[in-house]
Amino acid sequence: MKEIAYAVRVTGRVQGVAYRAWTQGQARALGLRGWVRNRGDGSVEALIAGPEAAVEAMVTAMGEGPGAARVTDVWTEPADPGPVPAGFAIRA
Repeated sequence: MKEIAYAVRVTGRVQGVAYRAWTQGQARALGLRGWVRNRGDGSVEALIAGPEAAVEAMVTAMGEGPGAARVTDVWTEPADPGPVPAGFAIRA
């Protein structure tokens, strides 16, 4: 099973709508590693690593987000999956 990682940035109404907690729950359910945090510009960024199919499914899900979110864009950039620690954290 091929491991991949993406740095992800999500824009829209994604802060104050439990987007980070939702992302953490989805990532854990998919067995992914990484983290998610709010950015000062109102967007959310994440680093997601794991099996290719699960990472791709997570990126797709992030385009929808939780019910109160209104995602306008999702940008991804390939990252090195090697140094991503186990677990999925919400960072400040």
